[in-house]
Amino acid sequence: MNWLERLFEAQLTIGSSHILWREVVGNAFGFASAIGGMRRRVWAWPVGIIGNALLFTVFFGVAFSNPQHQTLYGQAGRQVFFILTSVYGWWRWQEHRKARGADSPAITPRWATVRERTAYVGVWAAGLVIGQWVFATIGAGWPAPRWYFWCDAWIFVGSMLATYAMARGWNDFWLMWIAVDLVGVPLLWHSKFYPSAVLYAVYGALVLYGFTVWLKASRVEADPDRELTEAVR
Repeated sequence: MNWLERLFEAQLTIGSSHILWREVVGNAFGFASAIGGMRRRVWAWPVGIIGNALLFTVFFGVAFSNPQHQTLYGQAGRQVFFILTSVYGWWRWQEHRKARGADSPAITPRWATVRERTAYVGVWAAGLVIGQWVFATIGAGWPAPRWYFWCDAWIFVGSMLATYAMARGWNDFWLMWIAVDLVGVPLLWHSKFYPSAVLYAVYGALVLYGFTVWLKASRVEADPDRELTEAVR
């Protein structure tokens, strides 16, 4: 298994910085998944799951050695929830595609209703308060300013909600990702996870474009499976 260990520990050296290839490859899968999501293709979900699994091993540095010698509990934990939420999204989009045909987009985008939006804003606020306390408690032995745990919790909760909103086909999920990126990019750069920080900055441009694509689709496409939408909640 030496070859597997060497592959797992392989690093890219740029100047004085050492970057795990796992971080680069995991983010590449994440970017491909984002493109698939923009195009509303079912394959976006399994591709994203692979990237999430790789990035979990990067951010959970306390168990998997990383050159930054830091553990981002929120970033690591959200990879687990990404996988769980992605399984739901994979199933939901697959059900819709069966009704639409293999060549059609999996879903028709729409805005969340007032009730749905109120619910996710409330969950985000409550999750932020609880999440920062949990992360600060777990990371009590690792000195970090309190703002760090608030930022980590913001990214964690926002990412979960954005992934769920994508599974539901809400236009809102693009705006959620913008809110996550505004905090996530500076935090990742500060923590020396440079490939992830750069990718999230690139995500920002993709998110803005993806938002316009989904918004246009929600205006011009009729929803042929509204009944199915209610059936697979």
